[in-house]
Amino acid sequence: MAIRSRNSNIEGMRELERTLKQLEKLPQKVVNKAARKGADIALKAAKRYAPVDQGNLKKGLIKRAEKTTVRGKKVYFVTLDRRMNDIFQKKTKTGKIRRLIRGTERDRRAQLGRPPVVKMEDGHYYYPSSQEYGFMAKNGQYIPGFQYMKKSIDEHKTEIEKEVVTVMTDEIDKLE
Repeated sequence: MAIRSRNSNIEGMRELERTLKQLEKLPQKVVNKAARKGADIALKAAKRYAPVDQGNLKKGLIKRAEKTTVRGKKVYFVTLDRRMNDIFQKKTKTGKIRRLIRGTERDRRAQLGRPPVVKMEDGHYYYPSSQEYGFMAKNGQYIPGFQYMKKSIDEHKTEIEKEVVTVMTDEIDKLE
């Protein structure tokens, strides 16, 4: 799992980096196990923070491995199960949806001091995205999202990093 942090001080991180450089060929199973454990924490947190209406959002959250050919790298995604797209992709009652105009037209209107234009489009939306990022209501009001995916990483970042470091050091110690 790739977790990037510039300003984190994790106990044992420097020692782990030195050990990894000493080992020329780190077995892929060590990297896989550490990344999977870190992703498990993020997945559990995302399921905990996900809003519940019928429970489909929680059921649809899964952990998926990235396919890579790079040795010593493993990334897991906390994402939504594609098999549940028939539940997640919805059509509005009116068949239309309000969208803000994006791009140069919006920028031009902003320069002239005019309000942004809302246009009507085909009424399909993706339920998980509306719950994460928010949506525009019928009356034009913005309803903010819950940001359950973002919270799951932001609030558990150090816990995930520590777990990855712990699992990797334990697995490397088993090898020696």
